Amino acid sequence: MTLTIWLSLFTVCLLGAMSPGPSLVTVTKHSLAGGKPNGFAAAWAHAFGIGVYALISMLGLAVIFHQLPWLFLVISYAGAAYLAYLGFNALRSKGGIAAKLGAGQTVSVWQSAKEGLLISLLSPKIALFFAALFSPFVAAVSAVEGQMLMVATPFVVDGLWYTFITLMLSNSHILDKLRRHAVTIDRLSGLVLIALAVKILFSASSMAV
Repeated sequence: MTLTIWLSLFTVCLLGAMSPGPSLVTVTKHSLAGGKPNGFAAAWAHAFGIGVYALISMLGLAVIFHQLPWLFLVISYAGAAYLAYLGFNALRSKGGIAAKLGAGQTVSVWQSAKEGLLISLLSPKIALFFAALFSPFVAAVSAVEGQMLMVATPFVVDGLWYTFITLMLSNSHILDKLRRHAVTIDRLSGLVLIALAVKILFSASSMAV
């Protein structure tokens, strides 16, 4: 893989990671609820899911979606259901960050990792990103070393980006302010997640017609 191709791949992956969405909401929520360990767990489990999609892309994700369009619909509907579930939990007092903080409860690192992984694996946005934008790079690289670098790049870029987000949120001054507004954050994150779920459902339904 030439340096020019890698830099282009790096830029595409970084822009994809920086794009706001449920991934950012998830890492923010777990950083707020459990601090750095939970934020790191959510970040790198999410990155692992990104790595899985990168690996599948090497095997022909775009071709798979073209031959099995129902598979993309399954990912879309499952992702929408999961986002709606997280959104309604955030809107309900007993399911949000504010209630856990008020009761002195903590979110386990395993729970943070599980949610980070599922958010990436069940995201049709991420699936489309790799099928549409990542696939052209696959055609340009044939050496095994280059293919390994192609899988590693989005994994590392995504993990480091959300590690940076976690470190920013873990600043004591920022964290104290966020926790004072935990109820508002719960409500906003719930609404955002439900809105994203509805958007995914509409997009998937239009593709199915």
